[in-house]
Amino acid sequence: MNAPVRSQDVSSIAFPIEGMTCASCVGRVERALRAVPGVDSVSVNLATERARITTKGTVHPAALVGAVERVGYVVRSDSMELAIQGMTCASCVGRVERALTAVPGVSAATVNLATERATVRGFASTEALIAAVAKAGYTAAPIGAPEGKETEDKKEAELQGLKRDFTIALVLTLPVFLLEMGSHVIPGLHALIQSTIGMQSSWYIQWVLTTLVLFVPGIRFYEKGFPALWRRAPDMNSLVAVGSLAAYGYSLVATFAPGFLPAGTINVYYEAAAVIVTLILFGRVLEARAKGRTSEAIKRLVGLQAKTARVRRDGVVVDLPMSAVVPGDIVEVRPGERLPVDGQVVEGESYVDESMITGEPVPVAKKPGAEVVGGTVNQKGAFTFAATAVGGDTVLAQIIRMVEQAQGSKLPIQAMVDKVTMYFVPAVFAVAAITFGAWLWFGPSPALTFALVNAVGVLIIACPCAMGLATPTSIMVGTGRGAELGVLFRKGEALQLLKDAKVVALDKTGTLTEGRPSLTDLEVAEGFARADVLGKVAAVEAKSEHPIARAIVEAAQAEGLVLPVVSAFASITGFGVRAIVDGLPVEIGADRYMAELGHEVSRFAATADRLGSEGKSPLFAAIGGKLAAVIAVADPIKATAPQAIKALHDLGLEVAMITGDNARTAKAIANRLGIDEVVAEVLPNGKVTAVQRLKGAHGKVAFVGDGINDAPALAEADVGIAIGTGTDVAIEVADVVLMSGNLQGVPTAIALSKATIGNIRQNLFWAFVYNTALIPVAAGALYPAFGVLLSPVFAAGAMALSSIFVLGNALRLRRFAVAARNHAFDGRGIDRAHSHPQGEAQ
Repeated sequence: MNAPVRSQDVSSIAFPIEGMTCASCVGRVERALRAVPGVDSVSVNLATERARITTKGTVHPAALVGAVERVGYVVRSDSMELAIQGMTCASCVGRVERALTAVPGVSAATVNLATERATVRGFASTEALIAAVAKAGYTAAPIGAPEGKETEDKKEAELQGLKRDFTIALVLTLPVFLLEMGSHVIPGLHALIQSTIGMQSSWYIQWVLTTLVLFVPGIRFYEKGFPALWRRAPDMNSLVAVGSLAAYGYSLVATFAPGFLPAGTINVYYEAAAVIVTLILFGRVLEARAKGRTSEAIKRLVGLQAKTARVRRDGVVVDLPMSAVVPGDIVEVRPGERLPVDGQVVEGESYVDESMITGEPVPVAKKPGAEVVGGTVNQKGAFTFAATAVGGDTVLAQIIRMVEQAQGSKLPIQAMVDKVTMYFVPAVFAVAAITFGAWLWFGPSPALTFALVNAVGVLIIACPCAMGLATPTSIMVGTGRGAELGVLFRKGEALQLLKDAKVVALDKTGTLTEGRPSLTDLEVAEGFARADVLGKVAAVEAKSEHPIARAIVEAAQAEGLVLPVVSAFASITGFGVRAIVDGLPVEIGADRYMAELGHEVSRFAATADRLGSEGKSPLFAAIGGKLAAVIAVADPIKATAPQAIKALHDLGLEVAMITGDNARTAKAIANRLGIDEVVAEVLPNGKVTAVQRLKGAHGKVAFVGDGINDAPALAEADVGIAIGTGTDVAIEVADVVLMSGNLQGVPTAIALSKATIGNIRQNLFWAFVYNTALIPVAAGALYPAFGVLLSPVFAAGAMALSSIFVLGNALRLRRFAVAARNHAFDGRGIDRAHSHPQGEAQ
């Protein structure tokens, strides 16, 4: 929600306006803005297309935007990403989000603890956003392109710094722990200390070492924790700071001014303060390392980008950095090299491994005119191509952006976490205060000692790190694994919604089928050779521009046939075509054309019936006055479709087909694939109506399509899934993109959604139950009945273990695997090279 603009906070606000073309536009916009209550002055600049407003009182940005839009112009809402440093738990996330949404002009802000990023939408300036984050106690910096070496180096430096501090803390803490607690492990150690250096000297040594631990490697907790307390916004650092300092302060009094303490309560807890800081630093090291692993998918994608390109410039081939390549450059690629940018082949031939884009392991043949994608790997051949997309416009760069956006998304399930963590830390302080008071008032002697130890235990055990990491780490790993499998979640919300889908509705042409006609059947009569018939028929059809004709010609070319010379070609409207080939008349057309020529087609009756049941219309060919063959050209089913449909059924989903093709063809395909429901002969708006009806009848619907005509249905569905080989419009509208045309990606995406949300629920259950269950234990609830108390040292260890469990559980998603794909599809005696024969193309 937009935050109101208050005059005491800011004096002006600026935003971009689109659609202004002249001075009268400027005047119209200025008058509209001045009419908004609370606006003091307005200045609109036509050249920069920006408006600057000075306010008095409270002005809501939505009112300003509405005023501009009502007079016919558009306020552009930009999206910006910020790197946030200093966040340690879920309460930090909520604090940064509230600070950002309070900035005038911000319409929405989403903060991710795992990626340490904030995505801000609206028209606020970068400076205002950074200042707001700083006021909340954190630091922010704008992010441009996908994560590069600078960000990588910063994260690595942070990890190394944590390792260094942990090592220092560990070395200093071990002697403290041995001096105070060693007697519980080593018999006689207490007596040895007493008889040598004395107990008071032991306390002095512990004081020096603990002071170093707390105020050298542990200083980070106090630098962040106490300012957060002063702002009345305590976080995890506040819990650690107060808890460890309470133990340290009590010990300090016991060491240097024991007279201030009641008799029987003089004891030191230096080891608790030191161990708490050391254990939490250890947890931070493990978290930093695990966070790095969650973003490995992005690192691998970035690693696929070539560093240099071999470019022809002024007749000379030069090696250029990627930033110097421009569209139109001619780029040379040698065997085994990675392609630097996207382009179109102009010279040479080769096979290119495109598995990193499509997930398909078989290299793809590339000839002049073929499209190539940067980041893919050339095989044995060499070729040159003209660059068509460079830098951030390449397919790989777009994939990286989509994965980053999905990883930074906040799922609806996170809303519950945000509400809880907003009040969690203040509630913990309240519980700790109650614990201290209860033990001090009702506890056994020494009551002050019990009160202190249990209050510190409550503060330490309740650190909400695991809560903050539960959702974003699973999203990062899940979306990253999806990208590796060729499934791109463009919107993180799809991860949660997809698992609830009850129906998967699929377009036919280009989704279930290849999307282009091809020869599927050719049965010749006795006395005719298949190759001879196909050659003559293709020679005649080469004179026609009909898609069916092109499919027959392509089939002949694929078999290496040389087409004979054709003469006297003629097209008979409504019947077919005829010509003279090698001196023989060749006629091709429907059964009615054969009947007019006097040919009896009954000998092919069984084949014709089968083709009809498959939704295809047979064509016949006569050569030299005799019926020679029955032919079928159709849009074949994709080889991966049957296995994908079976996988969807195995997931318990209904499968529907929505197509503009004729009902007979659609039902034939549905019968062959076992599709449950068919909606045929519908226009794009009819597909939307069909999706709405399926929603009402079954529940959430996922729609899979590839064409411009599928875009409305993709938008209407709860989750739109676009085939990556389809149109840009469909991909832009969709929530999920399958980078290859392999339909196995649909059940893979749904299974990954179920696995990821299941993983998030496990994490949240562990984090919430763990914290809420152990707070009473730390407070001493078990002491009256069982005499059990939770030491602050064990509380610190358990708190770190909670975060490690959540991160480790999320990383299990990296092992998510799909069932083996069935690439072979039995066409019941049909030539397997043509995949599965099916009906006419849409």
